[in-house]
Amino acid sequence: MAGKTFDLTPKEVPAVETQFRRIQTPIPVPESLPTLERLRQCEPVSMTGQPPVVWDRAEGCQVYDRWGNMWLDWSSGVLVTNAGHGRREICEAIVRQAEHGLLHNYCFPSGIRAELAARLVAVSPEGLDKVFLLTTGAETTECTVKLMRTHGRKVGGDKKIGIVSFDGAFHGRTLGAQMIGGSPALKEWIVNLDPSMWQVPFPDGYWVEDRSFDLFLRSLQQQGVTPDMVAGVITETYQGGGASFAPTEYVQALAAWCKEHDVVLTMDEVQAAFGRTGTMFGFEHYGIVPDLVCCGKGVTSGLPLSAVIGRQDLMDQYPPGSMTSTHSGNPICCASALASLDLIEKEDLVGNSARVGRLLHEELAKMKDKYPRIIGPVHGKGLVAGAHVIKDGRKEADYDLAFDIVCKCVEKGLLMFSPVGKATLKICPPLCVTEEQMQEGIGVLDEAIGEALDARG
Repeated sequence: MAGKTFDLTPKEVPAVETQFRRIQTPIPVPESLPTLERLRQCEPVSMTGQPPVVWDRAEGCQVYDRWGNMWLDWSSGVLVTNAGHGRREICEAIVRQAEHGLLHNYCFPSGIRAELAARLVAVSPEGLDKVFLLTTGAETTECTVKLMRTHGRKVGGDKKIGIVSFDGAFHGRTLGAQMIGGSPALKEWIVNLDPSMWQVPFPDGYWVEDRSFDLFLRSLQQQGVTPDMVAGVITETYQGGGASFAPTEYVQALAAWCKEHDVVLTMDEVQAAFGRTGTMFGFEHYGIVPDLVCCGKGVTSGLPLSAVIGRQDLMDQYPPGSMTSTHSGNPICCASALASLDLIEKEDLVGNSARVGRLLHEELAKMKDKYPRIIGPVHGKGLVAGAHVIKDGRKEADYDLAFDIVCKCVEKGLLMFSPVGKATLKICPPLCVTEEQMQEGIGVLDEAIGEALDARG
């Protein structure tokens, strides 16, 4: 769903002063307008889709501007800062690496790249033996398409090249990633869609009520797709647009079907890995181990690094020099990733995600009962949740109301990004968030919903 542009007219809002939030200026801050206007002048319109908060610095679960305001962050910078914003340990690791004097080394070997690759193998389930380091999530999904198709042709010939993904899926914004994605709006500009990429319904249980694996099989059959045409299946562990998980039995049946037909199963964990869902990897909730895993975002808690983790036979399909990346395992990013993983493990942020996540979902369930006409399903696990905003109890998304709620939250010092998917309020704070911070954020969201409804009359 296309977003909306935020109004840059400063608005007087009530002052806020708590331990975790502070608002003492109009929003947006009048002094921030030159920066906002310069960005709108020099950047594409597509970059104007987030609340007009000019970040100056961020620490832990707080984001600060230069004019005295402080927000409790429910965005993690779009699910990146898993260990928290600006963690001292991560900053120090970055500085040490920079002062050491190695900022880039292409694909020439380095000790720190070897250390991170081994660390990622160590935290992955048995059977995921190799790591290819990249920079963005879209690079990883594009890479897995290549790996899946190469394997498919090897075992089934030129016919076995098809990629199956899901309606509503988001796998990145590069060409291949958008073609395997499930949003028609992201593909309307593509003249020649790959005819061997097919989507099937995602069994979220609300927008798609049929949650049986038979739906997957019927959907392929209706499109004339047979297993000997399919090289791979890729799915987000949870769909980012709604924080929606498939049923465990569905994913287990999917994994069994893939194994039976020599189809590579890829789990896109770019939003889910490294503790976000209350387990190290989100796919652990399903009791399966995929063949390939796409990682990114939360691995460094701030810098651009991603990874494909997979089976050795799949990862070793290409000869030397034919699957590389200019910035593979950038030393600065590797330092950030190793420090972030240290924090996640030493501070048990995976466990904290599960514990505080239970509180989050319990409170959202109460909020759904309080506002049954406007909050539809609430999906997610751990410290990711999606409250789907609907119109007057109907199965119809209400993006305008969701947008108004986000605006109210930002004015009250609770930072959220714009609604995603089908008008979903996405909640994803850093994994170091405390129960006290979570309770305060829930209270702010409750106030914002009430005020947004009152404004509608």
